[in-house]
Amino acid sequence: MQQILVIQSSARQNGSLSREYTANLVAKLQAQYPAAKVVTRDLAAQALPHLDETLLNGWMKPVDQQTDAERAASDRSNVLVDELLASDVVVIGSPMYNFGITSTLKAWFDHVLRAGRTFKYTETGPVGLTPDRKVFVVTSRGGRHQGMPQDHQQPYITTALGFIGIKDVTFLHVEGQSMGDVEAGKGRAEVEAALAAVAA
Repeated sequence: MQQILVIQSSARQNGSLSREYTANLVAKLQAQYPAAKVVTRDLAAQALPHLDETLLNGWMKPVDQQTDAERAASDRSNVLVDELLASDVVVIGSPMYNFGITSTLKAWFDHVLRAGRTFKYTETGPVGLTPDRKVFVVTSRGGRHQGMPQDHQQPYITTALGFIGIKDVTFLHVEGQSMGDVEAGKGRAEVEAALAAVAA
């Protein structure tokens, strides 16, 4: 393994369970692969712009026809795509906000789901260009939403990654954190067991 890409998307720097357990998972992976480089992209500390006309226009033009703003936006997207393509493993910390992912994580997906770079269209439909990567997603949730209709987090992440060819995705959920001490403790125990299984 050459590189581990870590995506943190919690709005909180302190007291975030998704950050805590993502860090625990990365530590376990580093113990298994001590030579691997770890690249961290903190989307709260350095938020990405939402997808806008400048970026869309930049994608559609040759470099020599881009405005300065379009070139800067395209370059930023290219850096993010390059980070993804260079990584063997991706670890995403994703708290559930209002039944879905954070807007910062959505912005990251908008920058890396790129026609011609991470997927392509063919006569038979889209084809992902980023297979052979393992992704772990650590979620934190106030309630218990796994498998429920209101869970728009896991299905979206699974679909977005699958669209670019990444099928090997493992979710580690920290659920029940606003349901009292017993359920919160149970949720922590569940994710700790899942982490132990990853390291086994």
